[in-house]
Formats: sequence, structure tokens, C-alpha cells
Amino acid sequence: MQQASKLQGLHSSAQHALRPSVRSCVRVAAGKGFGVVKAPPKKDYWNGRAPLQPMQISPMRPVPASIPRPPYADRGLLPDLDNRPQVHNAEGLKKMRAACKLAAEVLAQAGSLVKPGVTTEEIDIAVHEMTIAAGAYPSPRNYGKFPKSVCTSVNEVMCHGIPDGRPLREGDIVNIDVTVYLNGYHGDTSRTFYVGTPSPSTRKLVEANEEALREAIQVCGPGVPCSAIGAACGAVAAKHKLTVVRDFIGHGVGTVFHAAPQIFHHNNNQPGKMQVGFK
Repeated sequence: MQQASKLQGLHSSAQHALRPSVRSCVRVAAGKGFGVVKAPPKKDYWNGRAPLQPMQISPMRPVPASIPRPPYADRGLLPDLDNRPQVHNAEGLKKMRAACKLAAEVLAQAGSLVKPGVTTEEIDIAVHEMTIAAGAYPSPRNYGKFPKSVCTSVNEVMCHGIPDGRPLREGDIVNIDVTVYLNGYHGDTSRTFYVGTPSPSTRKLVEANEEALREAIQVCGPGVPCSAIGAACGAVAAKHKLTVVRDFIGHGVGTVFHAAPQIFHHNNNQPGKMQVGFK
């Protein structure tokens, strides 16, 4: 979601989080993480701050050989999106809960580090160490050659930003996207954090996104059309006079990192209904 009439630049580690109409035009540079970049339409968009620039990225951090890896991990493969929805049985749901619980704990720890002067590289180190200490694999690592263990998206970076040496600054926002692979299942979660005190417009944007998330969760249930999620998000955006970024989609998760169904976050007619065991 973004402020009306404003488009933001973005980094993308992989094409699978992009909606199909955009995936065909994305050029992913191995290890760089860049995808679509949209120039801001207004000269004063940056409020006197220079646009973000990629900085030096440190080498990929090692993972002990004893920790089980997802299939793409060793070769840096970029798997096709799995068209089979992830519907889990009781044992699968138990493992999903464990993976998601760990992801949430790692995210909370990462968020506690956010303050002016801290680099996203430092956040990546903390996420990496906490993940492997729990016997899990940091899912973003080497997914399509993504070089880090977490995605950190600062300000105009929409998602899948690569941690680097830029210190966070007062007034920034940073989305931290944590995914862990534990006992054969991916747990995926993210949250946007304020760096210091946010401006009123920044707070409005972040709070509206959080409201959209809550409203979308409320509509979920067996037999509910997947499109209801987009309708809920779109209604919140319209209420706050914001627009939804349509370049990215939600997705299923479980034994694979990105799977059907594809979830649009705006009004849409996508087919499919939710069912018990969906994730």
C-alpha cells in the first residue's frame, strides 16, 4: 500500500512475489536482488533526502552442514512457483506452527535492534545467528542467489531489500521479512518498524497497512473466496485515500517457499476458495 499518486522504487530477490504481468519483465541480477524500479513522479518525493543507493554487500554467511536445507539452497536455484495449494494435515500444521513460531520470535528480536545508526547488515547477522541456533535454515539465503538471510526494505524499497552497510536514520521505516525453514516447513512473516519518531504521513501509511492486515485476517475462513482478502485490503486503502501496490502478490507457504494460491491485495476476481489446512 502506498500514498496516492506516489510510486516507490523496489528491490526484488525473486520473481515469485511479483504478480504474473510483472514477472515477465523483471530482470533479476544474480546476487544483486534488483527487480522493477519505478521513478518517483514528483520532485519533492524524497523530502530533501537523497534516494537510497545500493551499498557494499558482505559475503553470504555460512550455515552448519548439520542443518537441513531446502532444495534450492546449495545451488542458488530460483524454483518455479508451485501451482499446488499448500493444504496441510494435522502433522503438517504442527510443523507449520513450529516454523511460524520461530519466525515470529526471530522477527521480534530483529525488530528490537531497529534504531538510528544500526545497519541492516547487523540485523541480518542477528537473524542468521538466531535462526541457525534454533536448528533452522534462513529461507531467503541463496534463494535465486539472494545473498542474505533476511529481507530488509527501507523507505521506498517495497520489499525484498538486501541488507547492507547503510546505517538506519531517524525517521526511516524498515520492513523486516523473516522466513525460516524448520523440519521441512517454511514459516514466513514480516513487519514494518519505525526508526526513531516517524512523520505523520509515515505513521498514517504504516498504520493503514496494519489495519488492512487485520481486516484481511478477519475475512479468512473455510469456503471464503481468496479474492475477499484483496477486497478487504482495497477497502482500507480507499478509506485512507491510499492505493495498493499491484506489482506484488501474496502466496501460499509450507513445504515450499512460494506456492498457490496467488493473493492479490486489491479488488480482483481471482478464482479459488480457502479451505481447512490452507497456509
